[in-house]
Formats: sequence, structure tokens, C-alpha cells
Amino acid sequence: MEKTPFLTKSQAEDIIRDIPTPFHIYDEKGIRENCRRLYRAFSWNKGFKEYFAVKATPNPYLLRIMKEEGCGADCSSMTELVMSEACGFSGEDIMFSSNVTPEEDMQKAYDLGAYLNLDDINFVPFIERVCGVPETVFCRYNPGGVFELSASRTGVQVMDNPGDAKYGMTEDQMAEAFTRLMNDGAKTFGIHSFLASNTVSNEYYAELASILFRLAVRLRDRTGAEIKYINLSGGIGVDYRPEEPTNDIFVIGDLVRQKFEEILVPADMGDISIFAELGRYMTAPYGALVTKCLHTKHIYKDYIGLDACAANLMRPAMYGSYHHITVLGKENEPRDHRYDVTGGLCENNDKFAVDRMLPEILPDDILYIHDTGAHGFSMGYNYNGKLRSAEVLLRQDGSHQLIRRAETMDDYFATFDFSEFSFRS
Repeated sequence: MEKTPFLTKSQAEDIIRDIPTPFHIYDEKGIRENCRRLYRAFSWNKGFKEYFAVKATPNPYLLRIMKEEGCGADCSSMTELVMSEACGFSGEDIMFSSNVTPEEDMQKAYDLGAYLNLDDINFVPFIERVCGVPETVFCRYNPGGVFELSASRTGVQVMDNPGDAKYGMTEDQMAEAFTRLMNDGAKTFGIHSFLASNTVSNEYYAELASILFRLAVRLRDRTGAEIKYINLSGGIGVDYRPEEPTNDIFVIGDLVRQKFEEILVPADMGDISIFAELGRYMTAPYGALVTKCLHTKHIYKDYIGLDACAANLMRPAMYGSYHHITVLGKENEPRDHRYDVTGGLCENNDKFAVDRMLPEILPDDILYIHDTGAHGFSMGYNYNGKLRSAEVLLRQDGSHQLIRRAETMDDYFATFDFSEFSFRS
């Protein structure tokens, strides 16, 4: 099987005449259509809302698209709060889900009227002291142990280890937090949890929903708290590998609906609103890293050296993650050459692919690295003095727009105290 780029070689060449490689590019049409599919899949829940995980792709042009499609913003830092505010998000359109939170960040979220999602029971006295307790508060749940979803009809095994995760509260802590917050004036509550990342099993979200729906009933019965919201957070993944199954958001939405009607409706909690905090699912397939081959090298292996490096996309180097690669203009040529595809960092793990079968690649060939629309640019860095690349938006009409210029050496040097030096870029 093969993945299909949303960009042709001709389009790429047209953009490169304006914006040199490497750059990340995002498909506006694909992002908007995906937002609409998500909302249709959960239209059975009248309060459903997606809070886009800003950390996935923190660019105001993309946040504006999300806002226009009815999404909120899930923020975890002061910078993300300020960016979201600048894009017009405020009040209940912002979910503030953070951990090890500075006072000024929490105060900013409170001042914006954002939903506060408390990661730790010690955050209860923290907000009492720093900003006060709002009428609606979310608390983050960690069930502990190992979460495991047996291989489903897709044949995908889902497994993660919440017990080793730094996030969330135990059930007893949730009950204690709800009780104290009610004494402080909180009137309604939300529950949040995240058990596994990048799942390509349609059953994951329903299993998570089942856990949280049952928890909501127990906490209501135990504390008397009015629980109005359940945030299923993220975890719905994308098929980075061509052979992986693709999640069907309509199947996912219907499976969650079945759990809702099975657990919450009989407990007289059928008015609960379902929230999501999807990031990767919303943008990853609709972004790509476009880069050129600079050099080829043939020693004990054959290497392709790109003008991009791990500083532009660190997931393969950091996690060993797979990103599919298309050589634009050679989509129909046989993949009969085995390459390591590398960048120019002074690190041997600076590789986008190892032993990857690709068509013959020559200098100036344009490579399209798939599925970088989330946790791609946002995880960039400046090691070896490498500069972050540009970001480009492919508009619905086929035109392109620069939505973040590439860094320059002036940017890199800007935070130094140059009073004793005379560097010039």
C-alpha cells in the first residue's frame, strides 16, 4: 500500500520558488473536513466539543481554522494561553490542562475564564491560594496499573501504563478533591483522563469512555457532586505506516454513544456533555515536511542527506517513530533502493528512515515526509545552531501562504547579551 501526498511535485516546486526548503506545510481543506467529520460523529451528544491540543501544532493560523470549525483550545502553558487568547478564544472555549503549573499560568487561565483541569489533589489548595475556585472545575483521573485493550477486529493491541504516568489523581483523591471544592463554592464538575497514545483501534475511545462513565456514577453517588462534563482527552491516533488500519471516527463516535446509553442514561446522567482534546488526530495527516536531497553517500550503506534534520522533525530520532516518505514525481517508480535517510546534525540518530526501500534518489529530488502536522514543527529545536523551518498553509483554493517564516541567525542570536561581542549574521 502507498500513502498519497496532498501536494504534487508541481505544487511543491511552485512553493519552493517562494519559500526555500525545508518547510512544514498544512492542508487547510483536509483539516476543515476532518473537524466536520468529528462533529458529525459525535452529533448525538448535544454538548460535544473538541478542544484542539495546541501543543500539537501551535500556529495561530491553524488555531483560527479550528475556531472557525467550532473547536476550543486545550492549553498547557502561559504561551499557549496567550496565543489562544490572541486568536479569539476565551472563557469556556479554553481548557487549561497543565501539570507542575506556575502560579502566573494558573492565574492567567482563571482570568480568561478557562476551564481549570486539576492534575493533582494539591492543586486544590493551590488554586484556593492563587486565584480562587471557579464554579466549574475539572479533575484529572489516573486509574493506575496497566491499561490493556485486547486485539480488536482490526488486530491492533493497545497497551499503556498509567501507573507510571505522572498525571492525574487516584479515585479516592478525586472524591476528596470534589468534596473540598464543593465546600469552596464549586457547583459543577468535569472528569478527564488519558490512558493511551496514538491508538489505531476504534475500540479505544469507547473503553476509555466506559471507565470514565462508571467513575462519574461512583463519584456522584459518593460525593453528591453534579458532574456535567466528561473529557475523553486524546489518544485517537493516525496510521503512520501504510499497512496500519485507519480509525473510523463514525464507528468511534457510535461506540462511545453505546457506552453513554448503557452507563450514564440509566444513572440519570444523560445530560453530560462529552469533550475531546484531540491533537494528533486533527492535524497530523494534514501536514508534511517538504525537504530536498543535498547529498548522496555510499559506504557500508547508502545514505541520502537532506536539507532537513531532526531539528525539524525529531520524532524518528527521539522515539524511533515511522514517517512514510514519498519522493515527489517518482510515486510510480519501483522502490528498489535501500537507504538511510538522514539530516546534517552531528548525531548518528539524526535519521528520518533506516533501511527504507525508496526509488533512486538524486540531489535536488524533493522528498515529502508524511504525517508531520502534529508534534512536528512544535518539537523543533536549535541544536548545532540549526534554525527552525518555515510553516506554510496550502489554502483550499490551491494557493499557498507563509504562516511562519524560517528562523534566521539574528533570531538565534537575539537572546544573547552582545555587549562584549560583535557577531554579525
